[in-house]
Amino acid sequence: MVNRRELDPEASPAAAFGARMRRSREEQGWTQEELAEKLDYSSQHISAVETARKPPTLRFSRKLDQAFGLAGSVDSFEGEWRDMRHGALLEGFPEFVTYEGRSAEIRLYEVGVVPGLLQTPEYTSALADSAVKRGAITPEQARERVTIVADRQTALVRKPPPHVFAVLDESCLLRPIGNGNTMDAQLARLLEFAEQPNTVLQVAPFTMGERRPFDLPVTVLTMPDRSLMAYAESAQQGHLERESTSVLPLLTAYHQLQAEALSQAASVAMISKLRKGTP
Repeated sequence: MVNRRELDPEASPAAAFGARMRRSREEQGWTQEELAEKLDYSSQHISAVETARKPPTLRFSRKLDQAFGLAGSVDSFEGEWRDMRHGALLEGFPEFVTYEGRSAEIRLYEVGVVPGLLQTPEYTSALADSAVKRGAITPEQARERVTIVADRQTALVRKPPPHVFAVLDESCLLRPIGNGNTMDAQLARLLEFAEQPNTVLQVAPFTMGERRPFDLPVTVLTMPDRSLMAYAESAQQGHLERESTSVLPLLTAYHQLQAEALSQAASVAMISKLRKGTP
């Protein structure tokens, strides 16, 4: 083979992923072009992942599993992808993302930052780059975080899409992230989100005071079978709750939050005024 680049699977998780992918492809007798056609990617993309020049994504990993007949198995490429990213994520988060991508309804509440599902790439990158500068994560982990956010957002455009209810604490809008253009584009993204037929966007203003039922971010998922799950985070740990008896009180509190928050029309008006620089 001409210009074949040998990989050391021990060099990095991405190298191990790429080496396994190449080995699986060759065992099937497929060329990079043939695998690319099966996955609906370019052969250049296949080469870049095999040689660890480009990290795999969740979507890419799932397509690999479909091509190699590994979907849902313990040896799936999706599972390897999630293991790769576990070091950059809070405990409990990878499992939560799996359920989030299959849910029928998503109810989320966020404080301080726009939630990942609604972030623009520039906003996500600004947060990740800041974490690198503080020494909290490595540049590689920062790139992984950006990729993970983009992969999660594909859940919003699947067919049929989930119903998404988002309540943002006012601090999410007032805390500047990145430069002025970054924030303006992010606020515009929120307005676009509010226009979708399957979404509801509300702002929980500071004036709610003690009537705000949550002090930390929380997400409640309704699965296609109508079962409930909830995910919440502290500074160091994420927790996925699957017992309905524990999730139902959170769902009740979320309904109370929606009742006290601004209506979508008032929330959109607030965001539009912020974009114009008016109080």
